[in-house]
Amino acid sequence: MTRITTRSYQFRDAEFLRQGGIHPVLARLYAARGLKDVRELTSDLNALIAPAGMRQIDAAASYLADAIVARKRMVIVADYDCDGATACAVALRGLRAMGANVDFIVPNRFEYGYGLTPEIVELTVREKSPDIIVTVDNGIASIDGVDEANRRGIDVVVTDHHLPGDRLPTARVIVNPNQPECGFPSKNLAGVGVMFYVLLALRAELRQRGIFDAGNQPRLDALLDLVALGTVADVVKLDANNRILVAQGLKRMRAGRMHAGIAALFRVAGREARRATPFDLGFAVGPRLNAAGRLSDMSLGIECLVTDDEDRAWEIAQQLDAINRDRRTIEADMQETALALLDSLDPKQSATISVFDESWHQGVIGIVASRIKDKFYRPTITFAPGDNGLIKGSGRSINGFHLRDALDLVSKHAPSLIEKFGGHSMAAGLTIRAENFEAFSAAFEAVGRDQLTQSQLERVLETDGPLEEDCFTPQFIQLLDSQVWGQGFAPPVFCDEFRVLSQRVLKDRHLKLLLEKNGSRYDAIWFGSTEALPDRARVAYRLDANEFNGVTRVQLMVEHAEAA
Repeated sequence: MTRITTRSYQFRDAEFLRQGGIHPVLARLYAARGLKDVRELTSDLNALIAPAGMRQIDAAASYLADAIVARKRMVIVADYDCDGATACAVALRGLRAMGANVDFIVPNRFEYGYGLTPEIVELTVREKSPDIIVTVDNGIASIDGVDEANRRGIDVVVTDHHLPGDRLPTARVIVNPNQPECGFPSKNLAGVGVMFYVLLALRAELRQRGIFDAGNQPRLDALLDLVALGTVADVVKLDANNRILVAQGLKRMRAGRMHAGIAALFRVAGREARRATPFDLGFAVGPRLNAAGRLSDMSLGIECLVTDDEDRAWEIAQQLDAINRDRRTIEADMQETALALLDSLDPKQSATISVFDESWHQGVIGIVASRIKDKFYRPTITFAPGDNGLIKGSGRSINGFHLRDALDLVSKHAPSLIEKFGGHSMAAGLTIRAENFEAFSAAFEAVGRDQLTQSQLERVLETDGPLEEDCFTPQFIQLLDSQVWGQGFAPPVFCDEFRVLSQRVLKDRHLKLLLEKNGSRYDAIWFGSTEALPDRARVAYRLDANEFNGVTRVQLMVEHAEAA
């Protein structure tokens, strides 16, 4: 069941923004998202929160500066997703620009697990012989791995953004805005954002030591296309600080001043970088990088981001695109199996969903969990086989249900059920023994029933209400697309009543519509729905500019529709 609502806003706030020079419709959209001052919309780099407020960032800068001067060998240990890949590329490019002797390693996650494990430390020592390990987008939970590195005489610098557990690792230094006693105002930086901040602090430290001056220091703004990609792809909240990072990255892409790998990924995805939007980063570029970490080796994705050879970047982008096509095929098969399993369970009678199949691939279970969660609007965990009788789970949640905390409750109520777990409010991972699957499902369901009300299990689609008729234009769509929308700063969805003039099913999967309002007609498409609409419908939609044969027309992308 989906319920359409309209975001409320204070007319006074919208009027204040309009008087500050904001388009009237944008003014009400911004007001509905909690903005009150035009200054909150700045995308100037000098408006970024200063690095100094982040706990231990000065200590990290001083330590890394000493290491660079001493020519110590650093090795980056990266996570396996788009945020981890971009964070690794930012670290490699930034540290090398400052004179560091630095390399990276991304072990196979199915063999070595997540984070800095003792096994990864051993592998890193064997293959790279580091003096220092720098984690990006991981490490805050790597108690045992950091201990193993310390035992071997290797210092660890942790840069991460994930929520810490009860204990912090005994690293040389930890930079994470979410660690205890960190006063940094934005807790929403992605892993790549944290690494970018470390580089800002390091460059300032090297300037202070006289190694660089304002004229010859490395240009860190050149890394912002990578920062923007990782930030959007990791679906962190786009607060004012993150919006600056993303806006600056998009500005570089649109101007053609991006790295060869990102340009190649845009090209292979059939998207135009000169019109880059957060949607492109989240749904076209990001998934092609993520596919490498899910099915193959993320070092391929990292190479794509660190090479300056355009031909090599294009070659890798094509490989990543092929891997992503394989990922989509595997995902579709897994989703079909999952939905068949759920047919006999009727998930609408449950508060949570847990599904396991022997044939599933570990690298894709997170996406499948997300699709099932979207379909049934229930916290969902999907499991695939691991080694030695273990199964690996990946979960996605709904608003109001903190997934990591829920797993913590399961673990406290039944300490023997979960081998290990981690994550945050909306996504988490865990490992259990295969024979404990039914017991875990029951325990997880009990937590869900205890915490979730029936109204929370009803999808609420927030819209921005009716759209003024003079805004159904390519020019207004271009204005919307030039803004930074994303997690926590939702892209506009409008809602109007239309007359349904015609409708037909495309490819057995999508509904193609011709809608009419006040004499104006609009093409519309509802992806993933084939159910016929009545003559008059209430339609929630996004605006899209459909370009064909050199002519741009407005198209409505339907999010939900119901009888008017």
